[in-house]
Amino acid sequence: MDQYDEHLRLISIFHYVVAALAALFACFPIIHLVIGVAMLSGAFPKGSGADDLKWVGGFFVAFASLWILMGLSFAACLILAGRSLARRVRYTFCLVMAGLECMFVPFGTVLGVFTLLTLTKEDVKARFGPAATTSATG
Repeated sequence: MDQYDEHLRLISIFHYVVAALAALFACFPIIHLVIGVAMLSGAFPKGSGADDLKWVGGFFVAFASLWILMGLSFAACLILAGRSLARRVRYTFCLVMAGLECMFVPFGTVLGVFTLLTLTKEDVKARFGPAATTSATG
């Protein structure tokens, strides 16, 4: 096993770790979801602003649900990227995910930059097969 195989193995493992962190952070808005459902169900005291409370509750539920869905989808894509790196398949997908995970500061940024630096080396491209070398060079 040479250094590039070792780098890809480590980067693959770190993708799983960052995916777990992304999934954990995606669950933070659950508190907003619970509060929004409570507002919609009428658990809060009724008063003159009951209609406003329902509108705000609907916003809380919609925003929290969207945030959780996007975060868990991102985590699932990171797991798929880690698995693809370990199997040396889906080169373009791994490149795209490496770029996207740079937005997940600070852990994703570090991992994304190292993944991009590793994947752009010709020896690593060759490990992904002929499809990676022809699609990446044009």
